[in-house]
Amino acid sequence: MRFFQRRIHKAVSDLDTVEISEQDGVRFLHLGNDTVQSAMRLSDPNGLELSYTRAMLGFLLLVAPPESALMLGLGGGSLAKFLYHRLPAIRLTAVEINAQVIAAARSFFQLPADDARLQVVHGDAANYVIEHPGWDAILLDGFDSGCQVESLATQDFYDHCAMALTQHGVLSVNLWGSDPNFDVYLKRIETAFDGRILCLPAERRGNIIVFGFAGKPRYTEWEALRNRAARLEAQLGLEFTNFVEGLRVMNAHDRRGLA
Repeated sequence: MRFFQRRIHKAVSDLDTVEISEQDGVRFLHLGNDTVQSAMRLSDPNGLELSYTRAMLGFLLLVAPPESALMLGLGGGSLAKFLYHRLPAIRLTAVEINAQVIAAARSFFQLPADDARLQVVHGDAANYVIEHPGWDAILLDGFDSGCQVESLATQDFYDHCAMALTQHGVLSVNLWGSDPNFDVYLKRIETAFDGRILCLPAERRGNIIVFGFAGKPRYTEWEALRNRAARLEAQLGLEFTNFVEGLRVMNAHDRRGLA
């Protein structure tokens, strides 16, 4: 897709050029090239248009509902909007280093203004996670111009994410399976969480979500996961039943559940 056929906004920053396009009723955010960083269906502005964003919430199958969530990387604010509107008990903070991305999310993607439940911070995620611990969930989507942000993929950074979680917290990381460094990043997350990781492929080929758990996941038996998936699917409208199958395919398991 050449988004320049319907470009509706362009802003130049010291980090990345922020561009917004529209096609077939969907608005897209791009950073420096044609790669889609975020998408919003105009008829469903609070939905999760991209499959990887839906898969990032697959952790809800495995742990108790979080009371707080930290999003590292804002994009168009899809995850922030969905959680804000669909799970109102969660306290949300999003950290974004590019001020133009924050402005675009507010002006073009209907991200709500800050209030008691949602705070958007203009800052460096690598520093923020060190200085502000105590999260039940951390959602990491650290890309610019289609590449993994180096400072958000080091062993030190993943270690700090693990330390910033509460006792039963979870890290949800979006990675590219075709990235030459995928195995390196996966090993770093595995090290940070003492092997307590699970992988979930997104419906769209390429994205793989990695979950790292501060403690043992609460739900691991297949029957319990399928029952929980049915309830979450009815509540949130996401394909949690498919997520269970994705977890089964990608992770070591026995007949009863995840190993």
